[in-house]
Amino acid sequence: MTETEFIKELQLKSTAAYSKLVDDFQQKVFGTCMSFVPNVEDAEDIAQDVFVEVFNSISKFKGESKLSTWIYRITTNKCLEFIRKKNTKKRFAFMQSITGNAIPIDKTNYFTEINHPGILLENKELNATLFKAISSLPESQGVIFTLHKVDGKSYQEIAEITNRTLSSVESVMFRAKKNLQKLLEDYYKNEY
Repeated sequence: MTETEFIKELQLKSTAAYSKLVDDFQQKVFGTCMSFVPNVEDAEDIAQDVFVEVFNSISKFKGESKLSTWIYRITTNKCLEFIRKKNTKKRFAFMQSITGNAIPIDKTNYFTEINHPGILLENKELNATLFKAISSLPESQGVIFTLHKVDGKSYQEIAEITNRTLSSVESVMFRAKKNLQKLLEDYYKNEY
């Protein structure tokens, strides 16, 4: 079956095609979710949301990119939505703590719950430091750095997923590396 035929089956809401889609992409989508949100339960929830979105939106898929690229775009967007909501909740909790309306909630260790299969660093503390540094980058830099260095996507794939030019992806990646280098330098100066 060609990709075009497969997409038609998905658009007809074929349960067999949808099952095949989940089988083919489940681990890849989950791996990408873990790259952005290094917490197993949250990554599983986001991955589930991705497949619901794919199922609900497949009728709008125009075939301007490969199906896999479209799925990764949805995955990246769902992860970013989740992170934005998490950060909004953190800011709200912080504001409540300032005004004295509630007990402050410390979610700073959220990004230290690392079980990402793509990162094989032995030192969990180093993982936590790295993820914290990545999460403090501007969003576009964090997305491109994560897709490339953590998820193993090529610059060309990232350009397709993020709807950017190849040179834009390279430029953002360069800035992300520079910013990470500075963030990590500052961290180690303060630590030791």
